[in-house]
Amino acid sequence: MSKPNSWPDSVPRCLVTPDARFQGIDDFPYACQTIDVGGVRLAWWEAGKRAAPPIILLHGEPTWSYLYRDMIAPLAAAGYRVLAPDLIGFGRSDKPSAIHDHSYAAHVAWVGQWFDALGLDNAVLFGQDWGALIGLRVLAERPDRLTRVFIANGFLPTGDEKSPLIFKLWRGFARFSPGMPIGGILQAGTRRWLTRRERAVFAAPFPDRRYMAGVRALPRLVPIAPNDPASQANRDAWSILKTFHNPFHICFSDSDPVTRGLDDTFRHIPGARHANHTTIHRAGHFLQLDAGARIAQFMLEQMDNPPPRADATPQFAPSGEQ
Repeated sequence: MSKPNSWPDSVPRCLVTPDARFQGIDDFPYACQTIDVGGVRLAWWEAGKRAAPPIILLHGEPTWSYLYRDMIAPLAAAGYRVLAPDLIGFGRSDKPSAIHDHSYAAHVAWVGQWFDALGLDNAVLFGQDWGALIGLRVLAERPDRLTRVFIANGFLPTGDEKSPLIFKLWRGFARFSPGMPIGGILQAGTRRWLTRRERAVFAAPFPDRRYMAGVRALPRLVPIAPNDPASQANRDAWSILKTFHNPFHICFSDSDPVTRGLDDTFRHIPGARHANHTTIHRAGHFLQLDAGARIAQFMLEQMDNPPPRADATPQFAPSGEQ
């Protein structure tokens, strides 16, 4: 793939997290592979058979693919090829050290090139947080290559809508705070108590603040005004989503102040009108940590059944089940 015009003019100067930071993570026994995308190295984790239908799990900020540790195993055991890429600047992927090396368009292009290089077709996408912001743009560029979508606590803003106050506060914190307590941020977005070890694992990609340019950059890249750099590209993506008829499942939690109410923005997508949806109860922003096994079960139930008839009524799972 040729280098998009929106990428940095030169290859970003990157930091690489030492491998030792990822040793001893016994509850994440998956193979890590890497690929060059636009001069930077993107890492991804994989389980299942290479020839099986692919499921792509896209994380958000400030996490990495360890977020999906309770989902990868059941999805792979059910016969799928599960791929969880670490966004550039996160996990085991390279970390451009300058904030200006990060742009919304660059992150879409990096994931898109990874998707194309692996030749993924008939794929299922699960995206949460920035995994939705990036994944839906990747989908809009390749709508014929994704057969089903699950969006969880995510959004695709154009800047034409009002931003929640809590997001504006997070945006300011990421920009001006002298430190970024990764473990504490994860705990604030999770209903259950994280152990000291779990918080340390999520902080592992960032030995010090030099590695955190991506963490600081992404909040300011979300369009919050109609003329923001990514606003028109997201409007263009919405024009494609409005023609997407494959199953589109909404999988939001009940306790996320950041994305509360944004699930309604997806109900007008044709594929969402005739798909089953669910609300994940007793779960926060990082709902994969609170209810990963339940989410995987919901996904498998949908993928085991043919798409509903065009005249069917969308359904939500009963609150007692999810």
